[in-house]
Amino acid sequence: MIMARTLLREGVPFDWYERNPDFGGIWDPGHEGSPMYESCHFISSKYTSGFYGAPMPPHFPDYPGWREIRDYIRDFGRQYDLYRHVRFGTEVTSAEPVDGDRWRVTLSDGTVREYDGLICCPGVTWHPNQVALPGQDTFTGTVRHSATFRDGLEFRGRRVLIVGAGNSGVDIACDAARHADAAYLSVRRGYRFVPKHIAGLPTDALLTGKLDPPKGLVLSSDVNAMLDAFVGDLTRLGLPAPDHDALASHPIMNTQVLHHLAHGDLVAKPDVVRLTATGVVFADGSEAEVDEIILATGYEYRMPFLDPGLLQWKHGHPQLYLNIFSRELDSLYVLGFVEFADAAYKRFEEMAQLILIDINARETGVRKAELTQLKRTDTPDLRGGVKYIDSPRHTNYVERSTYMAYLAQLRDRFGWHDVDDHTYDDLRAGAASSPAAVEPPKETSHV
Repeated sequence: MIMARTLLREGVPFDWYERNPDFGGIWDPGHEGSPMYESCHFISSKYTSGFYGAPMPPHFPDYPGWREIRDYIRDFGRQYDLYRHVRFGTEVTSAEPVDGDRWRVTLSDGTVREYDGLICCPGVTWHPNQVALPGQDTFTGTVRHSATFRDGLEFRGRRVLIVGAGNSGVDIACDAARHADAAYLSVRRGYRFVPKHIAGLPTDALLTGKLDPPKGLVLSSDVNAMLDAFVGDLTRLGLPAPDHDALASHPIMNTQVLHHLAHGDLVAKPDVVRLTATGVVFADGSEAEVDEIILATGYEYRMPFLDPGLLQWKHGHPQLYLNIFSRELDSLYVLGFVEFADAAYKRFEEMAQLILIDINARETGVRKAELTQLKRTDTPDLRGGVKYIDSPRHTNYVERSTYMAYLAQLRDRFGWHDVDDHTYDDLRAGAASSPAAVEPPKETSHV
């Protein structure tokens, strides 16, 4: 949706395919493959989230739930007249490069079309990372990925182990603590848990200056010390002490899990060593009898329609220039394959501007060679000196301010406009002379 709005503003003709029947992506649990569960909420607040020009409404709670997010996304589609530009219920089954830096695309209805460029916006939470636990073939209970979980009521009368302490993992652990007969959370390392509120205000809005702190509140510039002060000694709750700086990992925006640990409704456990017929043996030698194991082990980066051999990969992540551009194929772009400790939507919009800069160069020839050279050889440090955890999850991690600054530098270098809350005013549904009111020509350029 972000990419389409950007293309419409610049008058780039395109076709747009979406396999689901409506907007909403993972935020509609009715969409095939959605990992959404009833208790899921945004981990960034309404003050920092949202698209440019379309702030989340004031009546939303601080941290909207999936229903609000789904409806907000669809309202965004109506505001900018995006519905009539997308072909729903149509999957791209394959996309292959052909001569002339073009792409041959095959659709689920058998239609084959060619395009001058391919823009992939597949999202990163559709393909569960299915890990096999030692002894799993002897376990008589249920082992499943968190993508299949929907409601805490599923845990009634069961003894449940959650493996993994990412944001979905700790959410589901809280559901297990409330509903299961016994609930365990297995963690491999020491995590930093970030409260969603400080002094009653959303943490991200407070730390980014979106909201002013209450009079007399002074926050420490040492984030580690600040979090240690707010959450206390995690080892008291059976968790290992954090083994990394607060900014060196994806933030775990949940202290409710600490509440359940402190009340004994949830028990912290170390890494799983092996499964038995009826339970689990952990790294500290302890054991637990369980009926069900939920693997909150994340997701794989995949583009099933694309031959993975077309790109270089590292730890399951494609190695893209600025996490956007293929270094091998000038006409291949990816939007969304990036991780940072920030609300994502506005960052994706800034990334989309870089795609337009490249499309403009390819179509006009102006500074095309310069951009191609950057895509081949430029290797900027986008981590801003932060030493992120050495894990597959953090392979594509960038430091927010460093990344934003580099994208802004490239916009200035190529004379491209910044994006703000008024950039797309003329695209609003009903706006006079809107480019969105112009039907794209039959010979389209990008998909």
